[in-house]
Amino acid sequence: MKQNLRLLFFLLLLGSPLLLEAQVVDQDVHRVIFQVTKGETADQQQVIGQLNNILRALPKAEIEVICHGTSLPLVLEAQSDVKDGITDLQNRGVVFAACENTMHKAKASKEDLISGVITVPSALAEIIIKQEQGWSLIKAGN
Repeated sequence: MKQNLRLLFFLLLLGSPLLLEAQVVDQDVHRVIFQVTKGETADQQQVIGQLNNILRALPKAEIEVICHGTSLPLVLEAQSDVKDGITDLQNRGVVFAACENTMHKAKASKEDLISGVITVPSALAEIIIKQEQGWSLIKAGN
């Protein structure tokens, strides 16, 4: 009996990576506004991972990533640690937007942004408008 339980446990353990792999939840269109406020390397990597997880589960999701505050380096050409990840996500339809208020405070221009990143006058106003239009808000991070 103990051997059977050990074998079952061993087989479950071997199969657990397959169970942990994100699966498609549904094929409907979901509109997501993804708020990012932190920009350290680990935060940037976490954002890319979270966005990829959403797209694996909801492949038809429409996602707009709003960067403001200390997250601006995420979308700055010279400071982003995840440019390839951003480009890949842009190619899959994810929109990255930088807050012009934050850019002004950081003395950053549109030319400083990674190619394809758009700007919005106010990140918070953009979030409010999107929520009023029925978009779901996700705050990135832990």
